[in-house]
Amino acid sequence: MLKLHDELIAKITNFLEIQNYNPVVVANHRLYARAFLDYLAECDMPVETVTPAQVDQYFCYAVQDFEVQYGRPPSARWHMLPRAVIAKLLRLAQGKWPPDAEMIGPDAVHRHGICLEYEAWLREERGLASASIEALMWEARNFLRWQFDRGGAASLEALSIVDVDLYMDVRAPGLRRKSLADVAERLRSVVRYLHRTGRIPSDLTPHIIGPMLYAYEDVPSTLDKSQIAALLAATKEDGSPRGLRDYAILQMLATYGLRQGEICRLRLEDVNWREESLRIRHTKTNAYSYMPLMAPVGEALLDYLRLGRPQVDVREIFVRSCAPYIAMTNLYGMIRGRLATAGVELPGKRGPHVFRHARAVELLRASVPQKIIGDVLGHRSTESTNAYLKLATEDLRAVALEVPGSEVLS
Repeated sequence: MLKLHDELIAKITNFLEIQNYNPVVVANHRLYARAFLDYLAECDMPVETVTPAQVDQYFCYAVQDFEVQYGRPPSARWHMLPRAVIAKLLRLAQGKWPPDAEMIGPDAVHRHGICLEYEAWLREERGLASASIEALMWEARNFLRWQFDRGGAASLEALSIVDVDLYMDVRAPGLRRKSLADVAERLRSVVRYLHRTGRIPSDLTPHIIGPMLYAYEDVPSTLDKSQIAALLAATKEDGSPRGLRDYAILQMLATYGLRQGEICRLRLEDVNWREESLRIRHTKTNAYSYMPLMAPVGEALLDYLRLGRPQVDVREIFVRSCAPYIAMTNLYGMIRGRLATAGVELPGKRGPHVFRHARAVELLRASVPQKIIGDVLGHRSTESTNAYLKLATEDLRAVALEVPGSEVLS
C-alpha cells in the first residue's frame, strides 16, 4: 500500500509540473495528498475503493486535527484546496472521480434507461449540437427525478397536465420570462419523446405553455466608440501577461464582433501572417470565414504571443494566465472586470456580445446591406440579423417614410 501511495505522489507531482504549476503550489498539493494517503493507511482503506462518504469522513477528521493543532476551527473555505487535491489524486488512482451516482432500486435504473435512450435519440435522430443536448438532458433528468420521487415509475402512465403545471411552478421562482420559456421548450421536448415511445398515454405538449415573448422586445446592451476607446486604453496600460492577453481579445472583439466561442477556439494555425488573414470557426453554423488581419489586432496578437503567452503545447491562442495553462472557455468575467477598471457602465448585460452589438450598429450606420452584416457576423439567416436593427433606431428614423397625411396635420 505504501509503495502505491508513493507512486501516486510521484504521479500527481509530475502532472502538476507538466502543467507548469508554481513550485509552492506543487508542494502544497504534495502535502495535502500525503496527509490524505496517511489517513487511508492508518484506517486500512485501499485508495482504489475510496468512496465520497469516506472522503467526507476524512474531512471531519481533518477539521478536528486542525482545531487541536491551531486552537481554532478552520475557515469556511479551508476545505476547497484539499478537496481539489484529493479529487486529482483519486482520479489518478481510480480513473474517474467523482464516481457515477449509485442507482438504488428499479425506479432509478428505469429512469437512467429512459435518459440514455432520450440522449441517443437527440443525438442520432435529431442531430442536435452537444450544447443543445446537454441543456435538454439536464431538464429531462430533473423532470424525471422530480416525477419519480413523487409517484415512482408507474406515475408516468398517469402523467397529466396538472403534473406538468406543478413542475413548471417548481422551476419558475427566480427565472426571467425568457429562461422560463426555455424551460417550457425543453420540457415539451422530453414529454413529446415520452409520448412517441408509448410511456405516457397522451401528447401533452400543446398544453405546455411558457410566457409570451415578443420579437425583439429587449434592446441589447451595446458600446459606443468612446466607451470602446476608453476600455482599450485602460487595458493597454496593463503590461502584464494577463493584460497583453486581454488587450488582444478586446481588440478582436471590437474589430470583428466575434462570438465568445470563436475567440476561445482560435488556434495558432488560424492566423496567416504572410497573407494577413484570420480563419474564423463560427460556433453556431460550423462554417469557416476569413477576415483580414487588421493592423491593431495583429500588433496586439504579436505582443501577446511574444511577451505574454506561456510556453505551452496548447494550440489555442488564448490560454489561462496561471496554471493549469489550458484554453480559455469563458470571457465574461474578464470583460466585466475590464469594463469596471475602465469606468464603463452598461445598463444591461456586460459580456462579449456587447462588442458584437456595437459592430453591428457601426455597419448599419455605414449603410452596409443587411445580408453582408449577417455574413460578417456569421449569421445563418437574415432573421438573426434583424435583432440588431433596433440598436440603431435614430438612424432608422432618418430613413423612415413620411406618414401619409402628415402634411395636413402640420
